Amino acid sequence: MEVAIFDTYVKRREGGYMHFDIIVSVDTNYESVLTFGNAYLKSRSLTSPVISSRDCRFCHMQETVPSWEKNIQQQGYHIYELEGCR
Repeated sequence: MEVAIFDTYVKRREGGYMHFDIIVSVDTNYESVLTFGNAYLKSRSLTSPVISSRDCRFCHMQETVPSWEKNIQQQGYHIYELEGCR
C-alpha cells in the first residue's frame, strides 16, 4: 500500500511546536487530512490549535509500514509523532 505523508507543525499554546506526520492512503483528499490532524489534536486535549493549510504540507509518498497500515484501515490515518507531541 502506498501512502502520502503530510509534514505538520502546530504552535503550542505554552510555547514551542508539535511536529508530526499525518499519513494517509494516496487517494485521501486534503480536507480529510486536515480533519484527521484536528482530530489528533483534540485527542491530545489541544482543542485551541487548529491545523490549516499553512501548518500541514504534502511531503512525499512511500510504501506503508505494517503498523501504519492497520491504523489507516481502521481510522483513515496514522499519526507519526516527531517532536513536542508529549
